[in-house]
Amino acid sequence: MKTQKKHQLQQLRRWRIRKKISGTSQCPRMAVCFSNENIHVQFIDDQAGRTIAAASTIGKGGASSLSANVAGATAIGALAAKTALEKGITQVVFDRGGRLYHGKVKALADAARQAGLKF
Repeated sequence: MKTQKKHQLQQLRRWRIRKKISGTSQCPRMAVCFSNENIHVQFIDDQAGRTIAAASTIGKGGASSLSANVAGATAIGALAAKTALEKGITQVVFDRGGRLYHGKVKALADAARQAGLKF
């Protein structure tokens, strides 16, 4: 019961954030998703409804040995920024997915900023 309430409150936060932000082809939405084992980052153009670039701890990109902790979030933030810059993305809108801007989320955002993204 307690887990359902936490999930419901996070979903409400996610909807409240998504009501205010939206990505375009010039300034896509940088959506962050954390599971217990992996971190996923996507750069999304909401007007066209497509993902422009992505980075994750799964699959290609040399980040498969990372886990979903602060160190992994820092590495994925830098990798995501590098991937975005290769696609010509310099300005983004950060979507933290209903999570507090603390810990892994903050580490990922700071690493992306240091690698050259503006948000």
